[in-house]
Amino acid sequence: MSRCTAPTRGHRTASARAECPACGGRSYGSSYGSYSPPSYSPPSYSTGSGSSSRSSGGESSRTIRPRWSRGGSGSGGGSVILYSPAQIQELTPVRENIEKQFAIEKQLVEQHLPVPDTRDYFLCHAWNDRKEVAKDLYDKLIERRTSVWFSEKDVLLGSTLMREIDKGLAKSRTGIVLVTPAFLQTLTRMGVADKELSALLSQGKLVPVLHETTFEELYKVSPLLASRAGLNTSEESLSDIADRLAELVAP
Repeated sequence: MSRCTAPTRGHRTASARAECPACGGRSYGSSYGSYSPPSYSPPSYSTGSGSSSRSSGGESSRTIRPRWSRGGSGSGGGSVILYSPAQIQELTPVRENIEKQFAIEKQLVEQHLPVPDTRDYFLCHAWNDRKEVAKDLYDKLIERRTSVWFSEKDVLLGSTLMREIDKGLAKSRTGIVLVTPAFLQTLTRMGVADKELSALLSQGKLVPVLHETTFEELYKVSPLLASRAGLNTSEESLSDIADRLAELVAP
């Protein structure tokens, strides 16, 4: 029996179908040539073009623009920031929380009432990371005109650390949890970072950012935090992550 060539050569033209040893001369109401695989098109997202991104689970996926994307806000000066479906699923509730805060602030302005001095992010990190990756992420966010509460900049000499942390948490729209090997050790010892994490988790407003560790390692210490997809420097650069975080809190 002759084999159909549609799977390898296609039947998108009449000549191609006629040359097929199995299908040549036959007439069909539909053919392989009219078939196209289903595409992913969530109702609230718009698909974009560009290189493929990777989801937080490490699997390759389609690139998508979230509904809050305004385009051109990337570090490339005009580039469009694309996301995996897993990233959008994780970040959408955070964005919705931020939009609610924007709405409240808008009402205060319209009523000529004072608007609280609110930072975009509270950066939760291990003490040992404060002069390295935490500082790098902070600097990149500041370059993107994002306001960040960061212990190295906001806790003045002589101030009470825990009191300043409480103030920072209360005056931030959402939190970034920088998960590193040092952070995991801090959680194991139930240090300051654990207090910050507990507060952010209870408010449902945080974005995990993994650096030089894995979700498997995080799960051993904090299953709840590990259940969130977050962002990962093993899959994209810290600059790309800063682009996403800056866009997430953009008015």
